[in-house]
Amino acid sequence: MKKVSYAEFGGPDVLRLIDAEEPHAGPGRIRIAVRAAGVNPVDWRLREGQVLKAHPVELPAGVGVDAAGVVDEAGEGVEGVAVGDHVFGEGFSTYAEFAVLSAWARMPEGLTFEEAAGYPSVVETALRVLREVGVRPGQTLLVSGASGGVGSAVLQIARDRGITVIGTAGAANQDYLRGLGALATTYGEGWAGRVRQLGRVDAALDLAGSGVIRELVELTGDPRKVISIADLDAPTFGVRFSGVAGSVPDALAEAARLIARGKLHIPVEKSYPLAEAAAAHIDSQAGHTRGRRALVIREP
Repeated sequence: MKKVSYAEFGGPDVLRLIDAEEPHAGPGRIRIAVRAAGVNPVDWRLREGQVLKAHPVELPAGVGVDAAGVVDEAGEGVEGVAVGDHVFGEGFSTYAEFAVLSAWARMPEGLTFEEAAGYPSVVETALRVLREVGVRPGQTLLVSGASGGVGSAVLQIARDRGITVIGTAGAANQDYLRGLGALATTYGEGWAGRVRQLGRVDAALDLAGSGVIRELVELTGDPRKVISIADLDAPTFGVRFSGVAGSVPDALAEAARLIARGKLHIPVEKSYPLAEAAAAHIDSQAGHTRGRRALVIREP
């Protein structure tokens, strides 16, 4: 089978499309014929060799954790899923024609494989940081870097819970944020003042790692009310860096419920063939994403 791999840490140019042996589903796992794989910031952070304790890397390494596809193998002890089912979930080396998933759920009706591949890690992260930051209905949450996948999920889930959301993003994504129910403003010089004009901030999330931790602490008045998923220096300001996943099966189940209720939709901004994984990483690292990016592995 074809898969994307890297034998050394570095830039997008270290990614190679190689021939590899097909993986097989062990106990409690399933294998899917991958139709699409989600492109996440964690993918290129690991490729660069950034220290992420929750994701130790041994070289050579595959790429990708999120995928959607068709079940073609179920391991010992697996129940409730059969060969031929369409699922989305989280696993290992998902930038490949076949991948083993450790957590999965049936794809909600009406989703394409490309759309479904973008939800697993994104929704798990959104649910986790909302829980960790402790924001409650009736309060206001500030989301820095709100237009990407995690931000899109946070805005919609928070609004469904009765939380007011202020989101920062580039000028081109202001209407997108407003469409998700957020009070929107641009980042850049004077952004903290623009946020203050929109109202009191009870809690804040740093989703972009753009050097805004100090201002987020000032806006909330308490570093314990700020969570970052993108700035490894956050602890120097007393802010928690959240990088360890919670229950992915629970997150997938919640994603399916929200999608079925029409409360969660994350658009796919751009799709790439498997051979263009490096281009997908370049675009992901550049930021300014509206929603998600996906690799199309094979057509349905």
